[in-house]
Amino acid sequence: MDKKLIWKRLLIGFAWVICLGGLVVLMGFIESKKASVVCTAVKVNIPGNQYFIDKQEVDQILQANSHTLVGQKLENINIQDLENKLRANPFIEFAKVYTEMDGVLMVEVSQRQPILRVMNHYDMDFYIDQHGLKIPLSSNFTARVLVANGYIDELFTNHVDSLHTQLAKDLYKTADFIRRDSLWDAQIAQIYVNTDREIELIPRVGSQRILVGNADSLNVKLRNLQAFYKQVLPHVGWDKYRTINIKYTNQVIGVKNELTKADSAKMKALKLDSLKMKKDTSQIKM
Repeated sequence: MDKKLIWKRLLIGFAWVICLGGLVVLMGFIESKKASVVCTAVKVNIPGNQYFIDKQEVDQILQANSHTLVGQKLENINIQDLENKLRANPFIEFAKVYTEMDGVLMVEVSQRQPILRVMNHYDMDFYIDQHGLKIPLSSNFTARVLVANGYIDELFTNHVDSLHTQLAKDLYKTADFIRRDSLWDAQIAQIYVNTDREIELIPRVGSQRILVGNADSLNVKLRNLQAFYKQVLPHVGWDKYRTINIKYTNQVIGVKNELTKADSAKMKALKLDSLKMKKDTSQIKM
């Protein structure tokens, strides 16, 4: 019984040795085959509907159009160097280069996705992408994203960079929140930063400005605003208020557009309609 077990183990071990040996031979054959294969073509794949960079620009980066790649032996092409060249482009987020056995050099490129265009206080213009990184504008393509302007102090040095000011980080959080919500993505047309460095939203419907303040508790603030839209504006009209202040977490304050004669007789200053809301926003006290 012990001898049978020993022979069984020996046979299993011998089978593994044969398999590993075959694998080594196969890898050696592939490497020798690759050493004799030359690059016959360069194929570039850029998925998505952004057009910051096209295949011609990728070819220029790789220098494929000057035949420095086509005709070379695959073993002489530095794949890592090509990937590094591609990743140095500010519009490319990810790049992968590999070769096929038939000599085709495959290039896969993923572009950065902007979610906000910023026009700062110093006339600098740049995008913020989905990861919160600043990227330059493109001469090839203009992304249809929210625009933020006004008193924005975030600087841009024309290369991919992280956000440095808290205001810029709040703008990114606000734009990211809006784009993920179908209601607000359709309703909000622009973001403005006022002289107090507070964030205001400019809606597509209505003439009022929505004072958000900062990006804290955005889900609560905009839930309160939605309740205000449903319960108040249908009764008073969309142009009743000049400003809707939602910067306080559980309160909505509507600043009237203009005063009636009755209001003027009662008070000379602009009257504020303070609408205190409960946390569940199901009831609004006027």
